Amino acid sequence: MTRTSILGALAFIVIVLVGVPIVIQATGRADLYFTFTSVALLAIASGGVWLTFYIGRINIGQGAYSLLGGYVSAILVVEYGMSFWLTLPIAGLACAAFAVLIGLPILRLRGVYFAMTSLVLTQVMSLIALALPITNGAKGMVSIPLPGALTVFGLTLIPDFTTLTNLKQGFYFLSVILMILCYAGLYRLTQSRLGALCVSLQQNEELASSIGVNITALRILAYAISSFLGGLGGAIFVAISQSIYPSSFTVADSVNFMLNCFLGGLGYVFGPMLGTLVLYFGWDLLYKTAEYQLLIFSIILIALMLVLPNGLLSLRPTQLFRRSSHV
Repeated sequence: MTRTSILGALAFIVIVLVGVPIVIQATGRADLYFTFTSVALLAIASGGVWLTFYIGRINIGQGAYSLLGGYVSAILVVEYGMSFWLTLPIAGLACAAFAVLIGLPILRLRGVYFAMTSLVLTQVMSLIALALPITNGAKGMVSIPLPGALTVFGLTLIPDFTTLTNLKQGFYFLSVILMILCYAGLYRLTQSRLGALCVSLQQNEELASSIGVNITALRILAYAISSFLGGLGGAIFVAISQSIYPSSFTVADSVNFMLNCFLGGLGYVFGPMLGTLVLYFGWDLLYKTAEYQLLIFSIILIALMLVLPNGLLSLRPTQLFRRSSHV
């Protein structure tokens, strides 16, 4: 990692942790905390989808894991009184375990076959949530308690959210910090030997297998990490909204997670983050076009993908943002 890359990363961290709150306070637009919090959570889930692309699979089922992670966290908090902070890794691991179970058969599929199979996962998860008594069916789970304090060895690392004077700001910092950690982890993965092996899967699985790469284990590992991130985003979403329904994450959300990766750039680790920001605000900016909103939005997306097939970050390629020399 070059000095320029390090300075760029530090500048980004300062902007999101210091600059954005200062601007929001100056403008009095406290509602923007919720907006940027949503962007951060969607970026976390989209980062997981990007990792699936990294091994050569088109993932359109991330909404299923966000829904599963949300329900796991909600059930543990409401039914068993567990601390929200403990449910975060549990929700992620539950999604990873489910991904291993599902991934063993379907990750053998490639291209459109895997994409179409993953597409139905979100709807299946929604139907399961509708059917199970513990999820309260279509009524969903509501009045979920806010996160309590996170204390380690008597030291309070995160205060009780019920005591915060600015709850939106608290959730903003939580989501943004987790997003930074998520993408730092993804970047580190791409620079490691494991990342190089993932690229080999993307290029030619048969060749990778012939030189001793355990392609099955690698595919499962990447898909499990991807699903972990989806579950993590879903669990935090539940804490913010204090509710979850079978329709909280839909097929449309799964498609948007994928579009975030395309829009930002599949060849860049931080592509999903930028893609999420542009897609989220782009949709809102076209709100006044009423019934033409979806049409105009689709045309713009298609045009951008035709003009910039490697995403928006291809306008300024740097070593920090590129995942590797292979696209």
